[in-house]
Amino acid sequence: MSEKPVEMLTEVEARTELARLGLEIAAANRAYHTLDAPEISDAAFDALKRRNAAIEARFPGLKRPDSSSDQVGAAVADGFGKVAHQVRMLSLENAFAAEEVAEFDERVQKFLGLSEVLTYTAEPKIDGLSLSLRYEGGVLVQAATRGDGEVGENVTENARTIADIPQQLTGAPRDLPAILEVRGEVYMSHADFAALNDRQAAAGDKPFANPRNAAAGSLRQLDARVTASRPLRFFAYAWGEVSAPLAQTQIDAITRLNALGFQTNPLTALCDGPLEMLAQYRLIEDRRATLGYDIDGVVYKVNDLSLQARLGFRSSTPRWALAHKFPAELAWTELLGIDIQVGRTGALSPVARLQPVTVGGVVVSNATLHNEDYIAGRDSKGEVIRGGKDIRVGDWVQVYRAGDVIPKIADLDLSRRKSDAQPYDFPQLCPECGSEAHREEGDSVRRCTGGLICPAQAVERLKHFVSRAAFDIEGLGAKQVELFFNDPILPVKTPADIFTLYARDAANPLQKLRNRDGFGEVSATKLFAAIEAKRTIPLDRLIFALGIRHVGEVAAGLLARHYSTWAAFEAGVAKAEPGSPEWAELTAIDGVGAVMAQSLADAFQNPAERAAIDNLVTGNGSDYKGLVVEPAAARGVVDSPVAGKTVVFTGSLEKMTRAEAKSRAEALGAKVAGSVSARTDLLVAGPGAGSKAKDAERLGVEVIDEEAWLRLIGA
Repeated sequence: MSEKPVEMLTEVEARTELARLGLEIAAANRAYHTLDAPEISDAAFDALKRRNAAIEARFPGLKRPDSSSDQVGAAVADGFGKVAHQVRMLSLENAFAAEEVAEFDERVQKFLGLSEVLTYTAEPKIDGLSLSLRYEGGVLVQAATRGDGEVGENVTENARTIADIPQQLTGAPRDLPAILEVRGEVYMSHADFAALNDRQAAAGDKPFANPRNAAAGSLRQLDARVTASRPLRFFAYAWGEVSAPLAQTQIDAITRLNALGFQTNPLTALCDGPLEMLAQYRLIEDRRATLGYDIDGVVYKVNDLSLQARLGFRSSTPRWALAHKFPAELAWTELLGIDIQVGRTGALSPVARLQPVTVGGVVVSNATLHNEDYIAGRDSKGEVIRGGKDIRVGDWVQVYRAGDVIPKIADLDLSRRKSDAQPYDFPQLCPECGSEAHREEGDSVRRCTGGLICPAQAVERLKHFVSRAAFDIEGLGAKQVELFFNDPILPVKTPADIFTLYARDAANPLQKLRNRDGFGEVSATKLFAAIEAKRTIPLDRLIFALGIRHVGEVAAGLLARHYSTWAAFEAGVAKAEPGSPEWAELTAIDGVGAVMAQSLADAFQNPAERAAIDNLVTGNGSDYKGLVVEPAAARGVVDSPVAGKTVVFTGSLEKMTRAEAKSRAEALGAKVAGSVSARTDLLVAGPGAGSKAKDAERLGVEVIDEEAWLRLIGA
């Protein structure tokens, strides 16, 4: 039966037709994106979308809240498919001054125990989105975003639409690596960005803010056809897993990537030592405005790949690379006021409210003021900064964007200060709950002592709990958290309240969530399903989500890998007190110091905090049954005599530095601890070994010297 022309539909018919089209489009999206089993052709799908848009154009008042016009594709089971990186995709250490480049070179030399001029590569730092491409037998089989560094999003079909990304590597099959993960940056040129925004404007769509946002948003589309319509480009500059080395040096490996069919940056150059590195930096900086694409600095890498291997990695950055950022752009504007924001740990953070000004292509209306010392003209050690000039409301201040991201105040103009300007009086009480704001000795931050009674802390903790690196519940972002926190019908005051939303909504006979502003049948159902899906959570994400002070993503991962299960973690931390075996075990974890350990112990030994944690994890025994906490995934098995053993190094090592020894041990699958305990398997003791050697003798821990260690690991 032929469809009635849109121009002949009555309003009643149009409303019915939009409901039908919404169901059909949603079903087609689910079949295509979620189930990977399309039920209708692309042409038929496009026809449904066009008819839906035409009806909405004729009857704009009938547009549904869940209209397909506002959606792109459909979410897979958990957004994009997840891809575990065989080799982690890490971020880079940043530098902003020439002195830091020299310090980087000195650290590399010291770590390696060298005193010679080292060769580095220097290349433009592209301002785009990191992407990893996996080739098997020379054929592209998978593409993934960086994600959290260990797990990224599967964007293979989207990457196939980018012309700069070869589907088949160049060269004879016998010369191609069996496995090659090429890494680089997806970006958009200035000309292509301008043309895209012109098309957005012509279509009545919102323009993109900058090329990077446009590139990132285009690559992370659930519908690859949208990505294909966007002018994306790709520069290759690194690699992950490889079946055989590409070359012996960084520069030769980049040349090899180019020969395999990838675009590599022509400004990549070899530099002998910091002076040549800085010269290349200035050359690239001078050409920045004429490149035709955005860069935000220069990346230096140790050229010798064998030295890169010796240097290894920190928890989140490689030791052999440095990102030297360009100076932030500056602008002058008036300070209209100072607002105090209260964070999830109770920190009172002053924020400058500014007369809006454009800095580096972005309109800035707020800037961080760090803390009360910074406002008063002092640093964290009490030393004078800005010549001792304090910041007052009404001042003219110089604003910059640190690392081209976070707006900060660099200086102020005293000649323009108003005669009645008064020094800023930092609050002694929390502006949110009125509790005392206390500043501990040695701490640069003043904190609200209200704890869970402070609404600002509670809201920020909930925002952290649902953040991307924590529970990452789709449809429950910062905005929704604020709405539910203040909701009189379905309040969410603690994390456990999130998981009782469905039960509480079902028990409410009248004001169902689906009937309230901002929600409908579909969105409410999706939210409840997304919450239920996250009731199963990996241990490291749960630890991070708790929002315990000093425990970030990296620390959460360290704790999860050490304790493996929630039961072991909870038991160890809850009993940790200075002098106890649990405290010794906790502080022996490399990367966990006394400050973090005390923060963990305080959280689990505080009755109110512990009750909230228990209620979240184990449930309340009625409408909520608790979480399913997945044990920490074991890393790939390493075939070495020290794999799985806990090793401690002490004394002076002569054949390698302490940092290099630790890196080598971890690469061989060992756990490196900072102190000796009953769980220690091996103590490697050099000359000058002190209390750790005595502890090992007392506990019966095997002790060997450096020579024996090198023989053991086959070095």
